[in-house]
Amino acid sequence: MSELDSTNRLRRRLVTGGAAALAGAGLGSFGRTALAQATSVDLPIVNGRRNLVAFPEKRPLIVLTSRPPQLETPFEVFNDGLITPNDAFFVRYHNAAIPTSVDGDKHVVKIGGNACGKPFELTMTELRSQFKPTEYIAVNQCSGNSRGLFNPRVQGGQLTNGAMGNARWLGVPLKDVLARAELKNTARQVTFNGLDNGVMGGGDFVKAIAVHHALDGEVMLAYQMNGADIPMLNGYPVKLIVPGYYGTYWVKHLSEIAVIDNVFGGFWMNPAYRVPDNDCACIEPGTTPAATRPIGRFTVRSFITSVANGAQLRAGQQTVVRGIAFDGGQGVREVAYSTDGGASWRAATLGADLGRYSFREFTFGFTPEKGNHDLRVRAWNRSGQSQPMEALWQPAGYMRNVVESVKVTAA
Repeated sequence: MSELDSTNRLRRRLVTGGAAALAGAGLGSFGRTALAQATSVDLPIVNGRRNLVAFPEKRPLIVLTSRPPQLETPFEVFNDGLITPNDAFFVRYHNAAIPTSVDGDKHVVKIGGNACGKPFELTMTELRSQFKPTEYIAVNQCSGNSRGLFNPRVQGGQLTNGAMGNARWLGVPLKDVLARAELKNTARQVTFNGLDNGVMGGGDFVKAIAVHHALDGEVMLAYQMNGADIPMLNGYPVKLIVPGYYGTYWVKHLSEIAVIDNVFGGFWMNPAYRVPDNDCACIEPGTTPAATRPIGRFTVRSFITSVANGAQLRAGQQTVVRGIAFDGGQGVREVAYSTDGGASWRAATLGADLGRYSFREFTFGFTPEKGNHDLRVRAWNRSGQSQPMEALWQPAGYMRNVVESVKVTAA
């Protein structure tokens, strides 16, 4: 037995919420951030006071709900590096009946479905040892990231900009696993289910993608995140990675894969997680979309991370402003910055390219004169897609990617 197998056999990861988790509020550290000793935070939205709680394997994160856990990453974390630490990575569940312990040795993934010619099961040991691993860096972003900033306000979890993270994922291409399943010619979609169970509302959380997408070589069954086991709250022991697509497809605690000969019609594909079926995936507030489609790839986004809204700067002293940009897989081509609210623009300097699904760092120098300044950044990907200057609106509060404004004062 390998050292890794021995460790997994002994491991029992426990996740608790409610009073036990709340007892940990304020524990841990955010390193260089100002939140090191805080127990709550005021977000820039209506009713924005949130507790900071240290759940198991996590530093204090912003709590939206504790059952099921919905935890947002404090935005200051994104200025500490392009890779989001495992203990700071956001958490999103839909069902309260989530697994509280998983034995890594005994966990299996079942592969079947009516368009699967050869059903079989995979243990974690087999997944690690019988396939060639692959690794890449990719952003996971919740569909509702920034929902709390929509105006008019929309229903749903009122998140600000911290329901995203960038990690190095190690695992096995889904196409290699499906090759053993001997897909029938009738195969149309592949569905994915995890260990969490639905007890009300939309029921069991099952997602689906087209067969050609499942076989693209990039969709992955990941068993490591940033060189370590995936944290329990992020999907231990195996998580579906769908790079460039919103986190609703990144099924945690993956336990069942089904190849089917039809379009899956479960609640979490229809009616949930759908957007207006038009070029902007948006509508005017108060109207209804003529048609909808399942949410898909990220839009282009960029954020200033080193200077907070309302910051006080020293007049005449140069400040190096840093930030991050990303998109749904084309890769960031350019980032421009403005110090006058968008009246004029200059090119920022791009940092290292860690892959087309990763955060891309940018920097620019800013020497402010006395007074108020409105800093903005705007990214373009390699297909020429960019960000709107005015926020687009949709009833579910998905896919926000407006050019953000960071107002500062120099004295």
